[in-house]
Amino acid sequence: MSPQHGAAPYARLSLWHETADDDWVPRAPLPGDRKVDVAIVGAGFTGLWSAYYLLRAQPDLRVALLEAEVAGFGASGRNGGWCSALFPTSEARLARMAGAAPARAMRMAMQQTVDEVGRIATDEGIDAHFRKGGTVVAARTPAQLGRATSEVAAARRLGIGPEDLELLGSDEAAARLGVTSLLGATYTPHCARLHPSRLVRGLARAVERRGGTVWERTRATTIAPGRVTTAHGVVRATHVLRATEGYTARLEGLRRAIAPVYSLMLATEPLPAEFWASAGLAHGETFSDHRHLIIYGQRTADDRIAFGGRGAPYHFGSSIEPSYDGNARVHAALWRTLRELFPGLEGHRVTHTWGGALGIARDWMASVGHDPATGLGWAGGYVGDGVGTSNLAGRTLADLVLQRDSDLTRLPWVGHRSRPWEPEPMRWLGINAGLRATTVCDVEERLSGRPARTGRLLARLTGGH
Repeated sequence: MSPQHGAAPYARLSLWHETADDDWVPRAPLPGDRKVDVAIVGAGFTGLWSAYYLLRAQPDLRVALLEAEVAGFGASGRNGGWCSALFPTSEARLARMAGAAPARAMRMAMQQTVDEVGRIATDEGIDAHFRKGGTVVAARTPAQLGRATSEVAAARRLGIGPEDLELLGSDEAAARLGVTSLLGATYTPHCARLHPSRLVRGLARAVERRGGTVWERTRATTIAPGRVTTAHGVVRATHVLRATEGYTARLEGLRRAIAPVYSLMLATEPLPAEFWASAGLAHGETFSDHRHLIIYGQRTADDRIAFGGRGAPYHFGSSIEPSYDGNARVHAALWRTLRELFPGLEGHRVTHTWGGALGIARDWMASVGHDPATGLGWAGGYVGDGVGTSNLAGRTLADLVLQRDSDLTRLPWVGHRSRPWEPEPMRWLGINAGLRATTVCDVEERLSGRPARTGRLLARLTGGH
């Protein structure tokens, strides 16, 4: 996957990479030992947002990012393009962990984050195709409708009103999303569709304009208080921030911290107006449904469907390899699912397939933190919801590094420590059992017409999130 000649291999990593309006020429690597104020490992969304807000707050800081490939190489350039208020841990679980008020504060912070991303893109002149149309999640079986109804009822018990989450009847749902077998849907306005590679590449340039340095093709091997070790030299810093998400397992001593699990995607050719007349998504909505195996999609700015889902296996030893980015079986299943949702796709082509690793903590709890005694900080464990969450993480890390007491630094995910994943082979067995359970649940519901009895097992395997 690393380029041998020029930039083209990076541009071919995903639809987003190819259409980012960027030449993908790598920046210079670390030129030898250096000393800075803040060293950030990883130039994806988390690292870049952290650098951006640090430099905006204190322009004289020496901030450097160390990236193994190029900015936006990983999940930041391969995701579904949902800038959402989704957090991997439910508000009910957060309330049990930290109390009702902190859980509500977390929800409000995530909702405000969607608008913050759009505002910064506008301020920095980044044409990220940002459009806030919300998310419609279809219910296409009685079991799915039951889950949708229960989700909205649980939201009401937490004080979440219809302005934040509503249950749509079949006609209301069909006005937004034209999928088959539609019984209803849930809808939240707190999501924007965007072009993630345009955003991440524009953000890297914004960081450089503010005085930050991005060293690419510089893989960190070890993070320690006051230093980052790479093959090109050692960077010494007062603060060292880890922003490596699904690639964390490659760092010495962190193989069990975050599990890299693959999510795969495809994109259609641009689709004609007659298709969209029935398919909907006219206002920039992102879409999914209430099955157990996660799927996600958007109508792109050039009228394609970009669609993805889980189903690819976790690889033994938290292995990450370029060959895992494609899986013919999973991509074929995604295409079947998409055509089942939208029969009007028959006769149209898939033009791009790709994949990449996302990061999952053992308790499915994203976290952000900074130890002032050592200067070490971190953020991640987004479980695929990192486009928005990484912005909140970057703002929070900036406040923590600058020792500013703020509403952000008091949110319940700050300072959370997830326990490590089990050693192999238990990690491989457990994660893949959870992935398999989602498929079993969906098959059981399709055959029986009732909620799956294996749902409780699935909840245990996924941390009850």
